[in-house]
Amino acid sequence: MNQSPKFEELLNEKRKVNSTLAINDGYKIQIFSGSSTDCKKQLNDFKKEYKELDGTIVFSSPQYKVYIGPFRSRLHAEGTLNKIKDKYPTSLLIKP
Repeated sequence: MNQSPKFEELLNEKRKVNSTLAINDGYKIQIFSGSSTDCKKQLNDFKKEYKELDGTIVFSSPQYKVYIGPFRSRLHAEGTLNKIKDKYPTSLLIKP
């Protein structure tokens, strides 16, 4: 079977999105909310600085939001929130 490498890349992205949506029993940190374009920029900037943390963009009417996580425990989420609070002062801990 001959398939484009782009197909495999898109499939991996889809798996990543699905795996983050399936985990609802944890905590997340919202670092930004705004337009789609602004959220993409914020998420890209965040990923450059905090490579070890996963992030995603979620639409919650009327705005897009950038979430970091999931974190299995509140303690772990609060520790991360304290670590990023200087750069993202409006960040807040949420439990979706």
